[in-house]
Amino acid sequence: MSGYGPDRGGCAQDRGTASPGCGRTPQSRACAVARNGQGEDHRGARVPRRLANITLDNLDDFPPACRRCVFWELEPVARTRAEESGDAGLEKEAWISSTLLEWGSCGKIVYVDGIAAGYVLYAPPLYVPRSLAFPTSPVSADAVLLMTAHVLTEFAGGGLGRMLIQGVAKDLTRRGVRAIEAFGDLRWERPACVLPADYLLAVGFKTVRPHHRYPRLRLDLKTALSWREDVEVALERLLGSMAPERVLRPAYAGPPQ
Repeated sequence: MSGYGPDRGGCAQDRGTASPGCGRTPQSRACAVARNGQGEDHRGARVPRRLANITLDNLDDFPPACRRCVFWELEPVARTRAEESGDAGLEKEAWISSTLLEWGSCGKIVYVDGIAAGYVLYAPPLYVPRSLAFPTSPVSADAVLLMTAHVLTEFAGGGLGRMLIQGVAKDLTRRGVRAIEAFGDLRWERPACVLPADYLLAVGFKTVRPHHRYPRLRLDLKTALSWREDVEVALERLLGSMAPERVLRPAYAGPPQ
């Protein structure tokens, strides 16, 4: 199951819990890279951060459980069938492939020192069957749905979640999308497929349809020059010397008719 919580904490070693081989394996190297939350390693050297569009080539960089999760991509009955048959991973790949071909970029992965540290998925609501199952649906016709996101525990607290959201905002602003909407969870306690409402509010979303558990929230992507400049400045500060991402993104032509 994919999920994402507010950026907080650090690697397991920092919290006083066991982290086998921290600093000696590719996975535990993430602990040392992310420890101070400022994009520096244990020597104080700057660690490169990079955003890349999700494609079939890097889909396997997802955490294994997220790679097989189709909570958003399939309606509930089809999801259960795919999980029982062991085809969830193939369904995830098929969804990514068709969305890329028909609509364009639908997600981003953030890499820190070459390690996949987190990701985010988004698409028009017509591509997200699960969106209709929420009590505060439907998503507005002029908005793209922020489906889910995840930041590895080792990298929590380093601002990568905000970096992912701003990367999505920049992408969609360039494509002429007016807003991002998301369903938040007001009772969020641990990583899950629905994002915590408190985090969404913290990064600029506003409630457009209240609910005791799953409010629908919205971030307007105004076309005013000042808003675009704010996004650019924030991204420059966060990404620093970020390497250019390889883009697989046809021009936005609106949702299918």
